[in-house]
Amino acid sequence: MKGKVVVITGGTSGIGQVAAEALATMGARIILVARDRGRAEHTLKRLQKANAVKHSVYYADLSLLAETKRVGREIAMAEARIDVLLNNAGAMFASRSVTSEGLELTFATNHLSYFVLAQVLKVRLLAAGRARIINTASDAHRIAQLDFADLQLASGYSGFKAYGRSKLCNILFTRELARQLDGSRITVNALHPGFVATRFGDHNRGVVASLFRFGKHFAMSPQKGAETLIYLASSPEVANVTGEYFFKSVVKSPARQAQDDVAARRLWAESAKLCGFLELSAAN
Repeated sequence: MKGKVVVITGGTSGIGQVAAEALATMGARIILVARDRGRAEHTLKRLQKANAVKHSVYYADLSLLAETKRVGREIAMAEARIDVLLNNAGAMFASRSVTSEGLELTFATNHLSYFVLAQVLKVRLLAAGRARIINTASDAHRIAQLDFADLQLASGYSGFKAYGRSKLCNILFTRELARQLDGSRITVNALHPGFVATRFGDHNRGVVASLFRFGKHFAMSPQKGAETLIYLASSPEVANVTGEYFFKSVVKSPARQAQDDVAARRLWAESAKLCGFLELSAAN
């Protein structure tokens, strides 16, 4: 990883922070995309200790398309190439909330931010010659089904349902992006990190918060949960592997609904329309 440029979202806590520090220790230069300035500055100091190159941080609310596009363009203007894009930011919200742009918060944060950053940074990933896109998904996708008539759960919302759907979107997006980038020398893979004791879910209240607090007594450490993320970003063993779903650094079969290439193409088209990438929607 010496000299490699790694962009990571969700890199200021949990498995993202562990992965960022590990990759920096291997020699990579890390570009964080963060929202919380305090955590970002703390992480930046840790990265400098791991590897004294000029790591950097950009600030954005990844639930907003305009912010995600802006930060992607800022990074693209500053960097000649990007070797690895780690789409790792994610959250679960017990109650349905809509962003100022009119999008359901879970869908916007967990899926559309991945979609937008991959598009905006694609030219810089291509410039690396060989590059990797890694999308943090979850086995929560196994209980999910997409409803294209109500993609953002305007009715029948629950936090777990919305989260599972967003993780199903991550895997379908991974498959379709890998198909479109076939032959480009950019690989795209998704992973399930396992249930990890991190800040995930801490912002919720009531029953959901209690369930997370209880479950974390049995969860794996962030160091263990980050292993697959680090492996996919750095291992030569997966340099030519694309379109797959990993758990514990091994390819696993996702649920049947996550292998539906027709749904993957339709999700791509719907996402492109929502994000204002009309040329992408028309091309698919």
